[in-house]
Amino acid sequence: MTYNFFDFLQLIGSLGIFIYGMKIFSDGLQKVAGEKLRGILKGMTTNRLTGIVTGFTATTITQSSTTTTVMVVSFVNAGLLTFLESTGVIMGANIGTTVTAWMVSVFGFRFQITPIAVSLIGIFFPFLFVRNNKLKHVAEAMIGFGILFIGLEFIKDAVPDIQENPQILSFLNQFTDYGFGTILIFVMVGTILTLVTQSSSAATTITLVMLAQGWINFPIAAAMILGENIGTTITANIAALIGNVHAKRAARFHFFFNVIGVIWMLALFPFFLNFVDFMTMNFSPAQLSVLDDAIMRDSPEARINATLGLSLFHTTFNVLNVLFLFALVPQLIKLVTWLQPSRGVEDEQKSLKYISGGLMPTAELSISEAYKEVELMAKITEKMSFSTYGLFFKGKEKHQKFLDKIKKREEITDRIELEVAQYLTSVSEFNLSKTSSRRVRSMHRMVNDLERIADLYYQVSRTFERMLEEKVVMPESANQEIQDMMQLIQDSLKLMRENIAGEYGDVDMKGAELMESKIDALRDELRQSHYQRLERGDYDVKAGIFYLDFINRLEKIGDHVLNVNEASAGLK
Repeated sequence: MTYNFFDFLQLIGSLGIFIYGMKIFSDGLQKVAGEKLRGILKGMTTNRLTGIVTGFTATTITQSSTTTTVMVVSFVNAGLLTFLESTGVIMGANIGTTVTAWMVSVFGFRFQITPIAVSLIGIFFPFLFVRNNKLKHVAEAMIGFGILFIGLEFIKDAVPDIQENPQILSFLNQFTDYGFGTILIFVMVGTILTLVTQSSSAATTITLVMLAQGWINFPIAAAMILGENIGTTITANIAALIGNVHAKRAARFHFFFNVIGVIWMLALFPFFLNFVDFMTMNFSPAQLSVLDDAIMRDSPEARINATLGLSLFHTTFNVLNVLFLFALVPQLIKLVTWLQPSRGVEDEQKSLKYISGGLMPTAELSISEAYKEVELMAKITEKMSFSTYGLFFKGKEKHQKFLDKIKKREEITDRIELEVAQYLTSVSEFNLSKTSSRRVRSMHRMVNDLERIADLYYQVSRTFERMLEEKVVMPESANQEIQDMMQLIQDSLKLMRENIAGEYGDVDMKGAELMESKIDALRDELRQSHYQRLERGDYDVKAGIFYLDFINRLEKIGDHVLNVNEASAGLK
């Protein structure tokens, strides 16, 4: 045997180059289509059919079904997507993952693509240093594309030749004499290969290379592809371990959907292989059977032709699996719900606790996920304003109810600020686009200011509670002025929420600045009223101190609201 340890290291290194190229290619595509991907994700919630299109599109762009499904599990856990809505996206991701196989089998084996790949790197390398971010990201994607196929060429050269190393074939042959058991063995091999590489695309590429080099025959390669369809579900299930019950159900659905597909395919395996053989022979100029081992051993052209057949098998299987099981999705959902019951309110809670675990499927899209949490935080602060208003003006019997609500919501905003800040810090470690980096900084600022708003409302509630304990009574004129200030702050919070809910940078700053001017002007006016009341003896100094404390804290809330609007607009 002429294959030594150094040759093996070259194979591992070649695989590393291929996976690295795929990562650069994928990251570049995500940056180019960052905003469009956010738009695609908004379409997830329409119905199952649009979900399939969404899953296919997202996986084609990210070049990874694992990325898409982990992202879906994250969204379900965050409450941005329901379990039912996630099923369509998962099915679409299964179809989208077959695009890589076609790309590799068409360009990697049928053409001498290395000179083209190197030329692509030469053409786009200078654009890495331009100021135009869009052009820079396109250059990153194309360089990744080039590295990907250079890595593939290295893999083909590093794989030991069967003619010179017959021991390899002898080793594999000892697992091929078990009839249908052989197929099951290589389904397991495909599953394990995907777990080791953490990429179904990389595992599929390795399978294509083994088939093209004559290591394995077509049925074994097809069995490995089935195993890789199971292996790609494992990562999402691991991601769901620290998620809520809805995230776990989405991950389990993906697993059962793929496993059921593999089971029915294994039942029809010989017939389906004959169908693929027929299609490959009729639509290929070579017209060579991919199931004839003698031809496959002796004809490199037949082996290359078989890689197209394997891509056809992969795509047809996933498309048919979606068509066959589409109508059974409600039953699958019932099964998964029964197998993964809820353990109570805490298990149902939709939060972003998993973000502290470092699961970062796609940095660009994760920003949108974090932004949803910022929107939730803004909604909570608006609810705190209503509770504070109720505390002052809804009657004594409801005081404790509003105090409890304000305290609970302030604790929630503390948790959200910490989790989102940690998450954004982790996202910042990636190579983000200039726009995304600016957006991350803006969100850091927004969560900080929103948490300060919540703190101020909590401080107002504590001051009000102390005023009740000390039996201090405000005159009607003072209460009316506090009510006017609160109403103006609520109007500013409403505008802030509308601005946050819009597109980043598209903010009504004129309206926000006008609202802030009104708040400052009212604050100055109310201070004058305060001194006049003191001079008239309408209330004592202690009541005046409480009154000024309320007015000043409410005005500070207005300052933080303006800060949030500025951050949402991308200013400062």
